[in-house]
Amino acid sequence: MLAEEWFSMLLHPKKYATQYTELNVDRLLKTLDTLSKRIAERFPGSGLSQVCGELQEVGFDVKGLIERLSRPIWPVRVAVIIGIMILIAIAITAISFSSGLSPGLEGIPDLLQTMESVINELIFLAIALYFLSTLEMRLKRHVSLRALHRLRSIAHVVDMHQLTKDPAHLFSHSQSKILKMERVMTPFELTRYLDYCSELLSITSKLAALQVQYLNDPVILNAVNDLENLAHGLSNKIWQKIMILDISGLVGPEDNKEDKVLDMKPK
Repeated sequence: MLAEEWFSMLLHPKKYATQYTELNVDRLLKTLDTLSKRIAERFPGSGLSQVCGELQEVGFDVKGLIERLSRPIWPVRVAVIIGIMILIAIAITAISFSSGLSPGLEGIPDLLQTMESVINELIFLAIALYFLSTLEMRLKRHVSLRALHRLRSIAHVVDMHQLTKDPAHLFSHSQSKILKMERVMTPFELTRYLDYCSELLSITSKLAALQVQYLNDPVILNAVNDLENLAHGLSNKIWQKIMILDISGLVGPEDNKEDKVLDMKPK
């Protein structure tokens, strides 16, 4: 972690990002707050509104997390540096002591035996140095993976909310004898509900992508990619339902004009 970070700084000096090259966590949380108000106004007291509120709490936790991920853990770094210095001192002392015990080497067997002991000590030293140098990254990785697991769970919860919102019942006059729908949505309300689910999945994947900006780790990158693929696949299922409603003609142009829930002015 330390060596890789210093080496990358020498080859590629740090450049300050503009507002369009990185995700901004404050603006993302503001977008999530706007979406929460839209859902609460269109579907007050709904389960989807509560899921959005839970995602807001996770978003604030992610904001605090990326602030910690972007800063070095100085106690760990100091302990790692001290540990590295101690290991190097022990290795040098051991090599000097072993060479002092055998001032004269008699023949090739003695030379090979001495070289083997030195190589073994260097190998164990390299393993120990690698373990210490990646300690900070592994600590950050553990915390980040827990946050990603929570986001993945929310994505599945959103999928469960849209699972029963099937537009097929709009084309059938027969009602189910097993399940009784507590709320029968109009085609427009169903379209808006599915659209909100898709937006929640998109914001969930963006909250995951925020962590990759501040933590250059292949394990975290793979986990974020898996979560983005999951959100993309679930969103595709939602948009298939929206396309069915759009092609059916049940949602007219006058319904789309009613979707101005909030006065959203461009800045």
